[in-house]
This record gives sequence, structure tokens and C-alpha cells, in this order.
Amino acid sequence: MAEKKLRPGQKIKMVSVDELLGCAGEESSLEIDINRIQPFQNHPFKVVDDAKMDDLVNSIRQNGVLTPVLVRPTDDGGYEMISGHRRMHAAERAGLATIPAIIRELTDDDATIVMVEANSQREEILPSEKAFAYKMRYEATKRKAGRPDKNSPQVGTNFRADEELAKEVGESKNQVYRFIRLTDLIPELLEMVDTKKMPLVTAVDISYMDQKVQQYLYEYIKENGMVKSYQVTALRKYLEDYESISQSKMITVLNEMITGKTQSKSVHFTEKKLRKYFSSNYTVNDMEKIMIRLLEKWKSEQEGGNNGI
Repeated sequence: MAEKKLRPGQKIKMVSVDELLGCAGEESSLEIDINRIQPFQNHPFKVVDDAKMDDLVNSIRQNGVLTPVLVRPTDDGGYEMISGHRRMHAAERAGLATIPAIIRELTDDDATIVMVEANSQREEILPSEKAFAYKMRYEATKRKAGRPDKNSPQVGTNFRADEELAKEVGESKNQVYRFIRLTDLIPELLEMVDTKKMPLVTAVDISYMDQKVQQYLYEYIKENGMVKSYQVTALRKYLEDYESISQSKMITVLNEMITGKTQSKSVHFTEKKLRKYFSSNYTVNDMEKIMIRLLEKWKSEQEGGNNGI
């Protein structure tokens, strides 16, 4: 029988949680003491006691945990949670001592990949959660690609971890990189991204700055309100020329970009730029004198040309 094609706009059937975890019809669950399960190391997804958590707690009180969690054995005889942190937290709040769990032997990298894939199915994911999850998933995939099985189709191919990650999470490679850049933000600025006080693009630009400058910037935002993208661009341009900046100078650079803050605009020629035209024998004062003479000559020529019209 020919394979039935989907009509344009027809929805693709979503896989179940069991299918996602690779355990549909294959593995049975066991009741495990909750106190024997430890969280996944550096788990990037937050477990929050919000209204949705309250609903989950009430559901578990009435019906129990319907979908088993996924764990892997640890060397000390316990288990590490791979998928199911929210269910376990709700079960604890509901007063349960045990939870149904599927036990699976997984390497560190495989466990990371499964953990990120399972949690990425949630409807609401904070930018910070995506940032650290994508970074963990990307690094784990790169490590696995570096030591593929001899029967793996990746052998002999130009494997790209970024392309696989983008495909798995349904985002472009550029967007994946933007989220990963957020892991270089200080926590205070990352919190602003999560609360939608700071646009993602602005946050990505700031992520390239030293953390000391980021702290200056955070304090500036607290005092003056959110910075604009063109202010951040000006600050990055200054740092490209000078590499470092004091807090007072940063405030000056940001304020000069605000319309109406200054009566005139300044033109800056850094020594780094000028060395392209002057040898090391010239001092800064020498370069300044020569530039003034050249500008005076240029002005005289312009005025002479105007008089001749």
C-alpha cells in the first residue's frame, strides 16, 4: 500500500512522552524511593511552585504519577534523574514516598541529550533555560561526534553538532547560537531577559562584554532604565578601540548616545586607528599637530574654492 501523504496544513502526529524517551512498549517501570533519586547535575530547567505546579500536585494526589520518570543508576547505589524533575517535586509535595521510574543505563552525554530533548517539549521555556540546555546539548553532541561508533552513519561525514541541535529544537542555527551566548551573561542581566525586560538581541550584544563591564551596565540600568540597542552598540565600539573602560567613562559613552543629552557630538580618533597612518616614531602630540595642520590646509582650500565661485 502506498504511503499516505499529508495534505498541506495537515498536522503531523506528535510523539508520546514514552516514544520520546525511547521506551514505548520496551521498558517497564519500578517504584523507587524518592529520596534515592538525585537531580541531574547542572539541570538547566527550573522547577517552580506556580499555578501549574499546584495543578500537577492536585492531579497526583488524586491519580498518582501517571507517566514514569526516567533515571539512570549512580555509583553509590542511587539514581540520577534524567526526565521528571517537576513530577518528582510534585510527588514530594503530594506526600508520596515513591515514584514510578524507568531505569536506563546512559552515558553522561547520552543522558544530557535525552534530558534536553525531553524537557524541550514543555510549552513554556525561559530564555535562560534554553540557553544552558542548548549549550549542554551542543557540547554533548560534539563530544559524541568525536567518538562515533564504527557502524554509525556519522563516520566519514562532515558532522555538524549545531545543525543537528537546530533541527532537533526547531530553531535556526543563528537563533541557537544567540541563546547559547546568553550563558555568558551575569545572572542579573539574564534575569532581565527571562522577565522580558531586556530584548534577546540586546542581551546577546552585551554577552560579548567583560563581566565587570556587564556589572557596570546592570547598575546603570537600575539607575536609568533599560539601555537601547544603539547605546550597547556604541559601548561595544568603544571597547573594540580601547579594550577596557571605567564605570564613569561607560556612563559618559551611554549618555552621549541619548538624544538631547549633549549639545554636540564628539569625534574620536584613537591612537590605535591613527597608527595606521603614522609610524611609531611619532608621539600622540606629533600626530595631533600634523592633523591640525592638515585640517587647516583643507579648510583654507575649501574657503578659497568657495571664493572663486
